[in-house]
Amino acid sequence: MLAGAVLTRSERKKSEILNAARGVFLREGYTAAGMEAVARMAGVSTATLYAHFPSKAKLFEVVVNEAVGRMAEPVRASLEVQGDARARLTALALAYAGVMSRPATRAMFRMVAGERPRFGAVTDPVLHSAHQDLRRVAIQVLEDLVETGELTIGQPAWAGGQLLGMLDDATLVLGLTAGDEAQPLRPLADICADAVETFLARYGTQRT
Repeated sequence: MLAGAVLTRSERKKSEILNAARGVFLREGYTAAGMEAVARMAGVSTATLYAHFPSKAKLFEVVVNEAVGRMAEPVRASLEVQGDARARLTALALAYAGVMSRPATRAMFRMVAGERPRFGAVTDPVLHSAHQDLRRVAIQVLEDLVETGELTIGQPAWAGGQLLGMLDDATLVLGLTAGDEAQPLRPLADICADAVETFLARYGTQRT
């Protein structure tokens, strides 16, 4: 019982460190971020911090991996939505657009891009994995709808990229160019509806 309690405290402390580190890295950037600042924000000693993460580079790697993994969760959850092609594609589009419109998502992408010359070996595989994770969800939805006869698609991977690409400009790209807090002038629901209608006009069957 005691061992389990210690493990629980350890995992909780690790989570607090990661939350603090994410904020410090996003605010200060990798170079200016100090391990002492992370420890202070997490409410732990530097000894405790180094016991969990032996270096700032390792801490950065874990922060990036953990943050990117969280980004994909709402998109994966959209797989649970039931309904016709329009309903399922709309759920996917709204989940993706919502994630890419978050200031935290833009800030993370901006930070990773800025640190790419230093941490390309770390950031490139993580971002590639995140991109593939999002595309896999889209491909799964499209393959399901092809199987039900609601879509006619020769290359689901290409089509999935087209659908998500219609959403990128108004969400992620807008934030990276106009600022993390910038939001599109039109409601996300309208942007997603237009993207879905355009997609259905290209790939939908008469059943849609």
